[in-house]
Amino acid sequence: MATHDIFEKNSILLAIGIVIVISIAGLIEIVPLYFIGSTIEKVNGMRPYTPLELAGRDIYVREGCYLCHSQMIRPFRDEVERYGHYSLAAESAYDHPFQWGSKRTGPDLARVGNKYSDKWHRDHMNNPRSIVPESVMPGYSFLAKTEIDASRYAAHLRALNWTAQPNGVSKNDTGAMYTKAMIANAAADMKAQAGETDSDEAEALQKRYGGKLNVRDFDGNPDKVTELDAMIAYLQMLGTLVDFKTYNAKANLR
Repeated sequence: MATHDIFEKNSILLAIGIVIVISIAGLIEIVPLYFIGSTIEKVNGMRPYTPLELAGRDIYVREGCYLCHSQMIRPFRDEVERYGHYSLAAESAYDHPFQWGSKRTGPDLARVGNKYSDKWHRDHMNNPRSIVPESVMPGYSFLAKTEIDASRYAAHLRALNWTAQPNGVSKNDTGAMYTKAMIANAAADMKAQAGETDSDEAEALQKRYGGKLNVRDFDGNPDKVTELDAMIAYLQMLGTLVDFKTYNAKANLR
């Protein structure tokens, strides 16, 4: 009690004590970070977004979907039983910014990929209440009518490389999210994934990105690449890259 009285009656000593405690706590949290290679484990299966998926993610952010849908399954039993395996940090490695969210008016979407058919998503985007009668989600029928300018996505990939490296992208692509080949073929890859080109282009896309890749006409209109193509392509890949049937925190590290 006597010790407490000293601090409680002397604001200068109290301030000094607060600074000392905060400094010690800060050092305990910060210093270990200098002795580990990365705070995010590298998990097998993860890859950068394709241009079409990236376009879908841009639309997802533009329309404020993150305001009602989270993309983070917490490590609690009720969440895991409803949505699937809890989210890994590695699954957000290519998100700038991440889409964890803080509110769920609608369900979490971290594992929505391949859960529903493309037609389900088309109907849901056009008229949500035709699928879920109690839904308060607005319709997004205009996505199917809006064509995407694929030519601008090479610059988009290049910009994302700069966000991944503080000093910019090196000439040999070391540490970059997207290689020079990915950037040069961004427009072609977008059309290939939407099923607008031949199988050779789709095969080249697969080689560039590897991993699990959905390649098909998502919006039901093979004549053009629309925002609906992009949105569905993005949703259909969420949570599908990591095989959680075989996932092991140590065994899957590269």
